[in-house]
Amino acid sequence: MNLEKFGRYREIFGDEYDEFLEYSARPLKKCVRINTLKIGVEECVERLEKRGLSLERLPWIENGFRVEEKNCLIGHTLEHFLGLVYVQEGASMVPPLVLRPEEGEIVLDLAAAPGSKTTQISEMMKNTGIVVANDVSYKRIKSLRSNAERLGIVNLVVTRLDGRRFGRRYPGVFDRVLLDAPCSSEGSVRKDWGVLNRLSLRLIRRMSRLQKSLLTSALEAVKPGGTVVYSTCTVAPEENEEVVDHAVKSGLAAVEPVKVPGLVTRPGLTEWNGRKFDDSLERCIRIWPQDNDTQAFFVAKLVRI
Repeated sequence: MNLEKFGRYREIFGDEYDEFLEYSARPLKKCVRINTLKIGVEECVERLEKRGLSLERLPWIENGFRVEEKNCLIGHTLEHFLGLVYVQEGASMVPPLVLRPEEGEIVLDLAAAPGSKTTQISEMMKNTGIVVANDVSYKRIKSLRSNAERLGIVNLVVTRLDGRRFGRRYPGVFDRVLLDAPCSSEGSVRKDWGVLNRLSLRLIRRMSRLQKSLLTSALEAVKPGGTVVYSTCTVAPEENEEVVDHAVKSGLAAVEPVKVPGLVTRPGLTEWNGRKFDDSLERCIRIWPQDNDTQAFFVAKLVRI
């Protein structure tokens, strides 16, 4: 696997750059989230262990586990088909934890498909309130609906709309908004090495423009004082800090500290490639592969001004 395209990030990782490359080249172990809408955590663990699977609890989420066996076929188990478990990467479980949706709220997942974080949000809300799951792709929406049905989600409304228009159509409607933005997906290289073949600065800059529009729309859609969580699975500051900095300097949002007990995180950047970002971006978190044996991730918590 050719990791030379990550060379532009030597400044970010410093002395840990070689360790970052080493972990980026390692295949990811499968992780699962136990669906507490259908089964208790310990009961499900017992069922899976009887099938010969060894589970290690993720320190940052009570119902998240890493499956130790290589070539794990947990997606072929009865527990998966019944919606008792959902295969989801460990770092991917973090944005809903930061969003902290509460029972009875109206929550928007602006780029929802295939539904990993959407179903996690519904589970955290105990199937109460309303979760609006939006995506622009009809094909991906089919996967979203299938996953929601399998997991027994009943508080879901699925919409198909360009996310950049959502805020203008539904201003100030939602208590909380999650934007797990489409991105260049550099952080998912441990799952799909083909990411590097598609990666280019042109792609990163194009995604950055889209992400800025989507985040503006998310902030317009949330109530004043409401929470927007912005996340990506990429390392590029152009898609992370630069996007959040754009929202802060537009006067729409303020950055709140992100704390996830049990998860090792690094602060967001305040400078990149000669460009200065707002100092509050230190409150964002970067999740590095070598810290928690996950894919790379970026998470920011914003409050609508």
